[in-house]
Amino acid sequence: MKYQNYSDMLKAMAEPNRLKIIDLLSCGSLCACDILTHFDFSQPTLSHHMKILQKAGIVKAKKTGKWQHYWLDPNFIKTFKQNTDSLLRADAACICHQAQN
Repeated sequence: MKYQNYSDMLKAMAEPNRLKIIDLLSCGSLCACDILTHFDFSQPTLSHHMKILQKAGIVKAKKTGKWQHYWLDPNFIKTFKQNTDSLLRADAACICHQAQN
């Protein structure tokens, strides 16, 4: 596990609005205008949150005409699940059972 990458993901997720955005995007791709209907903040604030999520490798974006569409990066989903499983495991693969250097 790359602890720095995992930590960066967790930091980006550790804000209630961004966590809600991730939850919304777990249903599929959404336009920024559709995401905004779930919040009481402005479009520039949404852009700020989306940039943080993109920088952390959680969200992908594509501009189609005048609309920005967002979706969860499939690599994020896979990596996050693997890292969380690895972090919480208590079997022979646990870091505490590995030889120390």
